[in-house]
Amino acid sequence: MAMFKVAIAVGHPDGGDLSPVNPIVDTGAAHSMLPESLLTRLNIAPLEYPEFILADGSSVAYGFGIARFRIDRRERPCPVIFGPEGNCLLGASALEIFNLLVDPHRKELLTARRIPLGWGGAT
Repeated sequence: MAMFKVAIAVGHPDGGDLSPVNPIVDTGAAHSMLPESLLTRLNIAPLEYPEFILADGSSVAYGFGIARFRIDRRERPCPVIFGPEGNCLLGASALEIFNLLVDPHRKELLTARRIPLGWGGAT
């Protein structure tokens, strides 16, 4: 599990200002998590409140919605969990949406140049 910080920006999925954040890249987290206060300030509302399993095995219900992320001048809508203060994670779903790979040795994100389609892809 690679864990290091990166600079990104987050905003409302419909546009507007972006706020800079420095989440920890956590390939063990399915989705990104940002503080609920930040997402509320950006007028992003939860779509639902599913249960999430924490690293210690316990579960908790958090808000879940969509935010606009900017990473290296590219912007994409990404799933986001409305977390407690101080919790900033960039999870696997955002990495996949941006086609990013993690280099844990150099502690950086790399753009995937060749993306596998799986065995059922076009020939």
